[in-house]
Amino acid sequence: MSTQDFNSIYGRLKQILKPYEGEMIVNADGPTDYSLNTPVSTKTNRDYFFGAVQIKKNYVSYHLMPVYIFPELLEGISDKLRKRMQGKSCFNFKRADEELFNELTELTCQGAGKFREELLSRGK
Repeated sequence: MSTQDFNSIYGRLKQILKPYEGEMIVNADGPTDYSLNTPVSTKTNRDYFFGAVQIKKNYVSYHLMPVYIFPELLEGISDKLRKRMQGKSCFNFKRADEELFNELTELTCQGAGKFREELLSRGK
């Protein structure tokens, strides 16, 4: 794999997280590392790591913490995406796969919703 391929994958995966910048805190935004944290939760009085994209030596990683905290989010994922998992909340890519990127987009949306519901919502 060339650096150009990994840069392209990184850019595409970063696009999945970018829409959440308005409600999250950008912790890193460099050429090989991008990450978001939640604002401080009114329920727990702390922030949470939400997600990240990182170019590594042999692959590009997409980290999505909601699937670690709420593993039920993984119940409906495809076997193809599950094969990309390393650990409980990391997906690694050596090649671009738009089908999997679309699935990650939906999973990220579900994870953001779960974080809003369970961790960030204000008590009424």
